[in-house]
Amino acid sequence: MKAINIKDAGKQARLDIGTAERPIPAQDEVLIKVTAAGINRADLLQKRGLYPVPKGASNILGLEVSGIVAETNTPHLKIGDQVCALVSGGGYAEYCTAHAAHCLPVPDNIALSDAAALPEAVFTVWQNIFHKAKLKSGDTLLIHGGSSGIGTMAIQMAKYKGAHVIVTAGTDEKCAACLDLGADHAINYKQEVFEKRAADITQGNGVDIILDMVGGDYTGRNIKALGFNGRLMNIAFMGGRTSEIDMAQLLTKNIALHGTTLRAQSDDTKALFATEIKEQIWPAIADGTISPVIDRTFPLADAEKAHQHMERGQNIGKILLAV
Repeated sequence: MKAINIKDAGKQARLDIGTAERPIPAQDEVLIKVTAAGINRADLLQKRGLYPVPKGASNILGLEVSGIVAETNTPHLKIGDQVCALVSGGGYAEYCTAHAAHCLPVPDNIALSDAAALPEAVFTVWQNIFHKAKLKSGDTLLIHGGSSGIGTMAIQMAKYKGAHVIVTAGTDEKCAACLDLGADHAINYKQEVFEKRAADITQGNGVDIILDMVGGDYTGRNIKALGFNGRLMNIAFMGGRTSEIDMAQLLTKNIALHGTTLRAQSDDTKALFATEIKEQIWPAIADGTISPVIDRTFPLADAEKAHQHMERGQNIGKILLAV
């Protein structure tokens, strides 16, 4: 099958179209004929050797796909089913295996080629904001990187569940896009100090939950922005791996810090998330209340160009590969 291979792994790594052995589905797995694959920042890290592949996972990049079931080793899915799936690797290829319990049906109103934008974002938001942080109606959520694939999905899911949503983004265009998606406030972090603005918005009470992919010095600033019983959910560290924080604020505000990765979760945990998502979120996707935001779709052979586009940070929503 055609697949994307990593050349010169490390700082100078690049992606080329090549071939790979077509995978064989194991018990409880399906083989998906891939229509599209999602691009994620974890892929950029893996390309440079900074994100180890879990034991047993494919070395091919790609953590989410959409497509048609071509082979099945489970009674729960049949050949011809249209699905989108969270996978541990292998998405940048013509065929990819997926655990049947990590697949979700593609709603009739979502194009199969667009459905690849759903799994990683929806699962990540569900794991952090709902499963761990226990967001409830009336909570105030601050989302950093509001115009990213995860950010655009977090806005919609949180609003659907009755939250008050604040986002940060780096341009006025991105802020406007977040407001159009339903965010209540958008902060251009290049023009305003987000923790001060958050304090003003919440009348000094602070926000309840923060979804952060920046890390670095944002950690201490996030603690300032949180209110009592606040929850800080860190999913990446684009701004640095280390931070200095004020322990007094951490203790007096009773703040909980969480660091999570989705790829490392067990199959059973991912299956639980899939079940919860199907019950709680999928109906809103099926009726159009929540929709994937697609920035741009590249041909599979242009995977390196897609990575460069993500590295420039100009995207609003998900970047996809058309396989």
